[in-house]
Amino acid sequence: MPTFLVILLLSLAIGLQPVSTDLYLPGLPGLAADLNASVSMVQYTLTGLLLAFGVSQLLWGPFSDKVGRRPIMLFGLAAYSLAAIACVLSNSIETLVFWRVLQGAAMGAVITSARAVVRDLYQPLEGARIMSKAMTGLGVLACTSPPLGGFLSQHWGWQVALSSVALYAVFTLGMVAWRFEESISTRNPDALHFPTMLRIWLDVLRHPTFRAFALLSLAAYGALFTYLATSSFVFIQVLHLTGLQLGWILSSMSVVYICGTIVCRYLLRHIGMRRTIALAGASSALSGSVLCLMVYTDTATATGLVLAMYPMILAHGIHQPIGQSGAVGPFPLSAGAASALNGFLMMLAAFATGAWLGTSIDGTLFPLAHGVAFWSSVLALTAWTLVQWHGEPRTSD
Repeated sequence: MPTFLVILLLSLAIGLQPVSTDLYLPGLPGLAADLNASVSMVQYTLTGLLLAFGVSQLLWGPFSDKVGRRPIMLFGLAAYSLAAIACVLSNSIETLVFWRVLQGAAMGAVITSARAVVRDLYQPLEGARIMSKAMTGLGVLACTSPPLGGFLSQHWGWQVALSSVALYAVFTLGMVAWRFEESISTRNPDALHFPTMLRIWLDVLRHPTFRAFALLSLAAYGALFTYLATSSFVFIQVLHLTGLQLGWILSSMSVVYICGTIVCRYLLRHIGMRRTIALAGASSALSGSVLCLMVYTDTATATGLVLAMYPMILAHGIHQPIGQSGAVGPFPLSAGAASALNGFLMMLAAFATGAWLGTSIDGTLFPLAHGVAFWSSVLALTAWTLVQWHGEPRTSD
């Protein structure tokens, strides 16, 4: 496949995640009212999806190493599309959570395979550049999803917003079926044999490069997830903005994220990976510090919160492509398993954060500030220590 086609298909596949989350976030308060659901139950429509997404990757990764990336992606997209349609038809919060969990499991098949494609086709440093370009495309999708979701939710309700998620999945299914060619060159027939799976997982976990980049990806996503999970309640219920205004705020974050992926490619060429990550870690730490300062001094405004988050979102465009490609870099023959384990750890952190937020959201800005400050601190420390020590991937397979 030509490189531009690989980037396009990767953008569509990994873009399934922001489409699944960002597009319906502005409709959460309306969803809670329509289904007579508590804040904690509404949170499970997001955390349940992400937990299923994370856990399912432990199966989909080795499965794709055994049978190939294409069949797993096609199955995942078909199952996701059906679950998305069922979400639209849900008439209770319990039913909606159930179908969102199935959506998450199907999404795991798609995104795990897509991330492994990068290692199938490219060496680690080039893979980071390719992943950065694909995440620029993801940023465009994330940029359009919140305002579209806010517009649809405000005028026609959350069901219509979720309908657009189903349409996106069907379109991506058609594109993958039409143009995606199998990327894996050597299949592992024993990949689903449990002792083999366990050995591979232990080998991956023991590798210091994987641990460094996996913790980097995990902390970066934990900080972003804190912001996403609290945004609708902070800006709509605490600061009294409309769903459409929230959509534009989230869209602006996506523009900053796109800039981060472009900056990532520039810095990789000019100062190398380690210095790039170190600078991004400092940028993330700045966001956590400023947020806490504003909240504790009672000077926070909607504009101030948005500006304080921009350094972290910019850094996210650097951390994620380097972290995700770096985590699978040492494992050319088991990229699916390494991608799955990295994704599982990211989603485990997101689920734990979501569970904490479900009991901590109290009509104030403190949960947002505390969550972002915690994860940005972990992120900065990882960027300044583990990545500096173990950032150059050595092939393990």
